[in-house]
Amino acid sequence: MEKSKKLHLIWIIPLVLLILAVAATCFYTVGETERAVVTTFGKVSSTQSAGLQFKLPYPIQSVKKVDMTTRKLMLGYYEDSAGVTVKTDEAKMITGDYNVVSVDFFIEWKVSDPQKFLYQSQDPAKIFKYVAQAAARDIMGSKTVDDVLTTGKAEIQASIKELITQKLDLYDIGIQVLNVKIQDAEPPTEEVVAAFKEVETAKQQMETAINQAKSYENSVLPNAQAEADKVLRAAEAYKEQRVNEATGSAAKFAEMYKEYSLNPEVTKKRMYLEMLEEVLPGVDLYIDAGGSTQKLLPIGEFSSTPQAPAADNGNQQ
Repeated sequence: MEKSKKLHLIWIIPLVLLILAVAATCFYTVGETERAVVTTFGKVSSTQSAGLQFKLPYPIQSVKKVDMTTRKLMLGYYEDSAGVTVKTDEAKMITGDYNVVSVDFFIEWKVSDPQKFLYQSQDPAKIFKYVAQAAARDIMGSKTVDDVLTTGKAEIQASIKELITQKLDLYDIGIQVLNVKIQDAEPPTEEVVAAFKEVETAKQQMETAINQAKSYENSVLPNAQAEADKVLRAAEAYKEQRVNEATGSAAKFAEMYKEYSLNPEVTKKRMYLEMLEEVLPGVDLYIDAGGSTQKLLPIGEFSSTPQAPAADNGNQQ
């Protein structure tokens, strides 16, 4: 009897241990920066977020965890165990004007869909690297060497990111590109480096000269504009004066003509006498009007009882 109990215990203990071991595999933990993809009989059944999760024992269900944090892909260089940057041949690229440049950059990316990242392709990280290399060479091949080495880096980075995004959308491997940054760009030889430094120095000198010219323009132009405004205002004032004088003269003439129209004979006589006064300055003129003598010139010296000189007996002098 005791022997049968011992045999019974020998079978129970391993069975309990087996059950406990299987039960232990049914619980798993997902980290804050992870996502877990659960498969049932090899087919994806769910995606779990952070926390303690339960699954059916293997081989019914299995779990694969995916890191969802931002990752960095280095192209054209790598860092050795001591942290020293080492350039590779993949950094050499040909520009659109057939120059060779050495460009190394890094790309920040992350997993956008853990299910597609695990099962859409065999090695999505390697595919992403090939896509990034192809996009970089494609964009570099459309730019000039001056763009790559000087002012066009920001545009090149944006163009590479856009092209990589288009390719990833096409391949649909569950990866999202976040940022593309050119780490370094330089010519492959020292002679070319020296030539580009001279070009950069010349550009800086040109910009300095342009800034100096603009500064001189800003100092001189306001004075010239003020002088021009002064001359313009003087001309406008003179114009206004002449217009007013002409308007006044025209109004005066119109009034004279109006008076002339009312009594033309008087005006004619007045004009005739003024003409005589002008051609005979300083001469007194008298006329005999039926036995009475009247002084006509000078016009401003009329007398109520003028007397004619005896020698002329009332005639003209």
